[in-house]
Amino acid sequence: MKATQPPVPVFKLYGESQAWPTPDLLHCESIPKRSSLYHWEIKPHRHADLFQLLYVQHGQATVEVEGRRSRIVEPSIQVTPPLCVHGFQFSEDIEGYVLTLGAPLVAQLEARLGAPLAVLASAGCYALGEDHAFINTLFEALLKEYEGSAVSRDLVLGSLVNVLMVWISRTRQQNKTASGRDERNRQSLGGFIKLVEQHYREHLTVETFAHRLGMSAVHLNNLCRQLAGQTALQIIHQRLLLEARRNLVYTNMTVAQVSDNLGFADPAYFSRFFRRLTGQSPNGFRRGGEKEAQ
Repeated sequence: MKATQPPVPVFKLYGESQAWPTPDLLHCESIPKRSSLYHWEIKPHRHADLFQLLYVQHGQATVEVEGRRSRIVEPSIQVTPPLCVHGFQFSEDIEGYVLTLGAPLVAQLEARLGAPLAVLASAGCYALGEDHAFINTLFEALLKEYEGSAVSRDLVLGSLVNVLMVWISRTRQQNKTASGRDERNRQSLGGFIKLVEQHYREHLTVETFAHRLGMSAVHLNNLCRQLAGQTALQIIHQRLLLEARRNLVYTNMTVAQVSDNLGFADPAYFSRFFRRLTGQSPNGFRRGGEKEAQ
């Protein structure tokens, strides 16, 4: 008979199969408080109706979500929705918090926002970047308020969670926007390089290339510097230079013929261009290339 896999355990909180341990609609504790009991490993499990946010403040964590593993090595917040199988392995110097939200609380937050909390609908990891100190303060306040019994405790807890949800939602949107922008930029650079390949012998201006791509010359130059480490003009010139070198090494064309083949106005201008970019004359380069080929 084929062996069957044991079912993934469903917990309220990890290690607890009994009722939700608090009358609150959320639970907050430090990562070490629970993980230290299990030798810093929380094995794969899931929650039926709980949203969980793991804030890795210091140390490292290996995160397994639906069978896929990743490592958290910088301050980050990992979001895990209900019924998502997840597990963690922590370094012994781990510091941070686990915030667990009951489904009714999430429904209340969505009602206040007037829209679903898309950021809680799927698993995701959000690096803190420059907001490290802000998130530290926010979680410290959450834990202090959760463990206390001050007047208007529920109101303060709800407000702090609202702020956290807004931060995660903004970060998610920024990541999506940046990712989309990066992809568009890569496509634009690819379009420019394709145009250069088609027209480098025509000695078109950077402005002409930019116009054909539907952008300004300044924007095209910025893209080239950012993604290729060169200006647009340098990319054009390097393509011309590559073809010039190939012609000088692999053909019997004269320098004048190479110049004409590459669209230069006259051989003297081509020679100056070649020397400026290589420090050699075309004939000097050819002699060196011939020696290497022998």
